[in-house]
Amino acid sequence: MGTRLEFQTLLEGLGNGVTVYFQPPPDVQMVYPAIVYNRDFLTNHFADNIPYAGMLRYQVTLIDANPDSPLHPLLMAMPMMRFVRHYTSANLNHDIYDVYF
Repeated sequence: MGTRLEFQTLLEGLGNGVTVYFQPPPDVQMVYPAIVYNRDFLTNHFADNIPYAGMLRYQVTLIDANPDSPLHPLLMAMPMMRFVRHYTSANLNHDIYDVYF
């Protein structure tokens, strides 16, 4: 399990002019295509009622005007990545993924 900054670096390394945001405040003017991610869930494993291992899950949203974004296959190729759903809002396509990192 890596750190959040390592995960951010991994997302920024996808290239293609993508801007990566972690929990952006509502007043931020985003540049598209964009990836927005936030902490979503923590899975703990227990032994004798004591947590000994955990995995942090992030929710990653790809926002792009292009419905066939070239970033989609790059995200899907990442380990522990799962596509959740797609929706369109304000003429922008939103693809949501869950990833354990």
